[in-house]
Amino acid sequence: MRDLITLTEGKKELTLKKLPYSRNALSPVLSKSNLDNHYGKLAKGYVDRYNKGQGDKSFNEAGAFLHNILFAQFRAPRSSNAPIGPIKQLIDKHFGSFVDFKKDFKEEAMKLQGSNWIYLSKTGKIKTIHNHQKRTDIGLLIDWWEHAWLGTDKNKYIDSIWRIIDWEHINKRLGGGVQDE
Repeated sequence: MRDLITLTEGKKELTLKKLPYSRNALSPVLSKSNLDNHYGKLAKGYVDRYNKGQGDKSFNEAGAFLHNILFAQFRAPRSSNAPIGPIKQLIDKHFGSFVDFKKDFKEEAMKLQGSNWIYLSKTGKIKTIHNHQKRTDIGLLIDWWEHAWLGTDKNKYIDSIWRIIDWEHINKRLGGGVQDE
């Protein structure tokens, strides 16, 4: 969380990290409109409310924390975008293949109703987060709140999200080489 928190006159403030791509770079998986809403309004709202002392402090801090992780792991879509390196090894070890991992991940995600996140932990387990909570074991994170698949449906969202995952970024996260939290 080093890059997320700043101290101003002794007061802890949160920041929303800048996107490492343009807002239309993830289309058609995530549209510019979706990112304008999801990043530009919702994620920014958690930071703004926290810094103004509005609402639930822990909820807003965790919301900013999770969104900073989420948006940092995306890149422009590729039709063939399979994991490589350490994340591939972790997936193969625990699921047998990327195809089987996606099947299991989707199955767990589709069981969730309401405001949730789903992620692959650094230990290779699929885990969930209800509402917003900070976690230290996130390897790969997917937002499972309804606004995440704005303009599409859950099935299409989860099936296409793999096209925009930056596996090199995930590998750095697994190895501790990136601080996007």
